Amino acid sequence: QVQLVESGGGSVKAGGSLTLSCAASGYTYSYSMGWFRQGPGKEREGVAAIGRSGHFTYADSVKGRFSISKDAARGTLALQMNSLVPEDTAMYYCAAGGQWSPTLLRADFTYWGQGTQVTVSS
Repeated sequence: QVQLVESGGGSVKAGGSLTLSCAASGYTYSYSMGWFRQGPGKEREGVAAIGRSGHFTYADSVKGRFSISKDAARGTLALQMNSLVPEDTAMYYCAAGGQWSPTLLRADFTYWGQGTQVTVSS
């Protein structure tokens, strides 16, 4: 059974940075992994993902500001977030799935963490 635990959330001012981490247990070495977020009153959306191929993809809203990385040996996934804006405020979730190519579709991910809150103030 795969378990995902996020950490690193917090409150920052606009323009600041945060790094989220996801600790994965279970056999996640060959899984695709991604970060999703859900803001107040909004649908959960994909932010960044790494496919089993090793390729990655980003939502247009975070390109150039966020960077996803995976350490398969340690079973960790990170999301470096720079130049944060209030619109980035959301609960951020780590997810794992089986897709070869990177994808930001919720349906492509099977396992989910409990989330970590990110709040960006203006």
